[in-house]
Amino acid sequence: MLLAVSELLEEPTARGLAEAVGRAVGNGALAPGAKLPPVRTVARELRMSPTTVSAAWQLLRRAGTIQTDGRRGTVVATNRTGGPGRYRAALRGRSGFALDLSTGVPDPALLPALPSPAGLSPAPSSYLDEPVLPALAGLLRDTWPFPPDRLAIFDGAMDAVDHVATALLRLGDRAIVENPCFPPLLDLLDALGVEAVGVDTDAEGMLPAALAPAMQCRPAAVFLQPRALNPTGASWSPARQRSLAAVLARHPHVYAVEDDSAGDVATSPLLSLGALLPRQTVHVRSFSKSHGPDLRLAAVGAPATLLDPILERRLLGQGWTSRLLQQLLLSLLTDPSSLAAVGHARAEYARRRYLVIDALAAAGIPLPPGDGLNIWLPVADEQAALISLASAGIAAAAGTAFTPSGGPPHLRVTVGLITTDHATVAARLAEAALSPAHSAPR
Repeated sequence: MLLAVSELLEEPTARGLAEAVGRAVGNGALAPGAKLPPVRTVARELRMSPTTVSAAWQLLRRAGTIQTDGRRGTVVATNRTGGPGRYRAALRGRSGFALDLSTGVPDPALLPALPSPAGLSPAPSSYLDEPVLPALAGLLRDTWPFPPDRLAIFDGAMDAVDHVATALLRLGDRAIVENPCFPPLLDLLDALGVEAVGVDTDAEGMLPAALAPAMQCRPAAVFLQPRALNPTGASWSPARQRSLAAVLARHPHVYAVEDDSAGDVATSPLLSLGALLPRQTVHVRSFSKSHGPDLRLAAVGAPATLLDPILERRLLGQGWTSRLLQQLLLSLLTDPSSLAAVGHARAEYARRRYLVIDALAAAGIPLPPGDGLNIWLPVADEQAALISLASAGIAAAAGTAFTPSGGPPHLRVTVGLITTDHATVAARLAEAALSPAHSAPR
């Protein structure tokens, strides 16, 4: 084990040792789950100080390459690219970073101030009231990308997708997803016993030419993000919207489930297949990134034949999403100061994204403009890039967890959280992206 590491060691520093271990993991010389020798043994064999080895181990932990496994000690981390929990595994060990760009979450400083619930004075409610506040339903219908049969409120976008997926899918079904896509969706499909079939994407989202042959697998549903695709930032053009609709129109029994996760902080116009295929489209609109994750609110518009049974089943459990929270959301969607705050956040996220992408292009890494909080950074090697960033106090998410059908190595980087020094951070990202791939032992 140490012989393989020593052959890959290019400099006797903490970062040099961390990179050598990363290369050994990448080329298979160190297998997932392999136990690493004690720090003093490594230091003696490699003729390095224990302090240097300890610093390298800390760097590897922060990059997610190694982990502490109880009595077994320090081991090579298991690469969780499949099965429930892949997303949290991709973010494992993300603590103590000066700049954590791995999370995909909004900047708290850009969220609108929440009014006091005590000041909302909602009307008294009962178990028999409508699940959706009529005033909120009216406002949402006025801004919906197509006239929905039914409109409902759920406890966040993934709660809505969970309810829809559970209603649509059965054990052994197949579902088409974007490649890359949001890993919690893959975790959800795994939990349902559904095979995820990845379809490649470009700067405008899912490729119709790749979707058409994939439909031959007889999927029960197709999951898409119409704008600010997490992780790439891709958004549909009107032409892409029409092309995708043309493919799905040939399969009228297959539902398209759209997740507009960026919502009101996206700069791209909202397009929906529901404008062309209203009987096949479920559209989910999230308010988490625009108005706050703790609101746990998302709206769903869908055909009554699909949504009514879901809502009836929900009445046997939770019943409805808090009308008090719905009243709070209605206030945020109509209050001038809240509207201004969301507009400022939308512009600020776009500015931060532009500054990073512009600096990356100057460093020889061109990316499409995109939209939303994240960029999809191509790298020579994921582990090497993560270690390079960790040495600079920066965290990012390994791209492997986002790609159900595989693909070139990438990192997802939440550039929406970069508040200052964009050129400096972009230089670090470029350096990490160009970190050499793992080579075979000499």
